[in-house]
Amino acid sequence: MHYFSQLFHYDHPWSHVVIGMWHKYPNPHCTHVVTIDVVDRSVDPQTGIIRTERILGCKQKAPTWIVRVFGGSEDAFVREVSYVDPKTQTATISSVNLSLSQFATCNEMIRYSPSSDNQRTVFSQTAEIQARMTLWRAAADKLENWLVQRFEQNAQLGKLGFSDVLRTMWETKDRQLACAH
Repeated sequence: MHYFSQLFHYDHPWSHVVIGMWHKYPNPHCTHVVTIDVVDRSVDPQTGIIRTERILGCKQKAPTWIVRVFGGSEDAFVREVSYVDPKTQTATISSVNLSLSQFATCNEMIRYSPSSDNQRTVFSQTAEIQARMTLWRAAADKLENWLVQRFEQNAQLGKLGFSDVLRTMWETKDRQLACAH
């Protein structure tokens, strides 16, 4: 099993980031995400927590050896479940690959929470990546290494893309408000 984690701050308040997370895709940095389908959305009347389940459709070039060994195609699907708690100001997103999950799984967890000054948002991301081929340990290690590298690349692209989305959504609005006064 391989692990990935990162922690950083977005220079926007939590409320802006949570609104922005529904507009993250499509963006020019994350062209591998091609479809987003909302499967279910509900609000708990007791807590006010918003639960959303989505399926993300992705297209990614897989190395030839992976396609030969495991089959499949460039099309991949990911199940994402998010919880937004307006009272505690936390948003959590968990995701897992649906495609080729019999060979490898990637369990990702994201958390957005306000920084201590409430002007920025803390972003934490972890992923556990595990190949499921106990008989072929060498192939499993190679697959896990490739998956971790791909995950890290996509995580960096996701950070760039989301930063651009937030900048476009909020800095443009802030400038318009400043000009109106």
